[in-house]
Amino acid sequence: MIFVKVVTWNINGVKARIDNLLHWLKESDPDIVCLQEIKTVDDQFPRLEIEAAGYNVATHGQKGFNGVAILSKLRFDEINRGLPGDGMDGQARFIEGVFSVRNARGEPKALRVVSLYLPNGNPVGTDKFAYKLAWMRRLEDWAQDRLALEEPLVLAGDYNVIPQPEDAKNPDAWLGDALFQPESRQALRRLAALGFTDAIRAVTDSTDVYTFWDYQAGAWQKNNGIRIDHLMLSPEAADLLVSASVEKHVRAWEKPSDHVPAAIELSLQAA
Repeated sequence: MIFVKVVTWNINGVKARIDNLLHWLKESDPDIVCLQEIKTVDDQFPRLEIEAAGYNVATHGQKGFNGVAILSKLRFDEINRGLPGDGMDGQARFIEGVFSVRNARGEPKALRVVSLYLPNGNPVGTDKFAYKLAWMRRLEDWAQDRLALEEPLVLAGDYNVIPQPEDAKNPDAWLGDALFQPESRQALRRLAALGFTDAIRAVTDSTDVYTFWDYQAGAWQKNNGIRIDHLMLSPEAADLLVSASVEKHVRAWEKPSDHVPAAIELSLQAA
C-alpha cells in the first residue's frame, strides 16, 4: 500500500510555535501539512528549520496575522496563492499546491491540496461577517471549477464554522457567534453539496471530536471545545480515504496553539 498523510493545523504563530512544530513533524511524520495563521511575511518564515526536517515549503504570508503555508515531502508541481474572485482582497488566506503522486501501478496522478483560513466573521451584522460569507461564496465558485478536473482535491484548513450542534461541547454558547450562524453553516453545506466529504464525519459520529479549545476559562481542562478545522474531500479524494483523526494530545504541550492537527490518510492503491 502507498499512503499519503495530509494534515491541517492552525499553528497560531509559526515563529512562536516552531519548537512544537518541529517536534510534531518528527512525531506525526505527515507527508503534507497545511498551516494557517502563520502570522509572518514570507521572508521571515522559518523555512530553513523546516526544510532541514525534510519538507518543501510554500507560503502566502502577511505581517502579524493571517497567513497560510503548505509543507510537503513531495515536490510542488504548481503553487497558487490567493483565492480568485476579488482583486481587492489583500488578506492572505489561501494557497494551493499541486503534486504528482504515483499509484500502485506506477501511474502518475495529480493531487491538489489547499490550505485555507476562512474569516472569523465576528461580530455578526458587521462588514466582517459580510466578508466571511462573500469569501465562502468565492470558495464555492472556485471549488466548483476545480471539481471539473476530476482529480483528488483536499480543502484543508480552519473554516471558522461549527457545522452541527454536536461539533460543540456547549452549542448554546455559540448561538450569537459568526462561527455558528445559520448563514455560515449553510455556506459550508453548499460546499459539501457540490460533492465534498467531511473526512472526520466520514469516519465517526462521535459528539466529542473537537479541534479548538479557547485559552480562556479553562476550556481545555473542561474539554469545552469546538470542531472548526476540516478536511473536505472531492469525490476522487474521498474514494482514497483510509482514515481520519484529530491529534488532540498536542493541545496539552507547553505553549500550544489553541487548535490541534486534524489528519487524513489517503491510499493511492485505488488512484
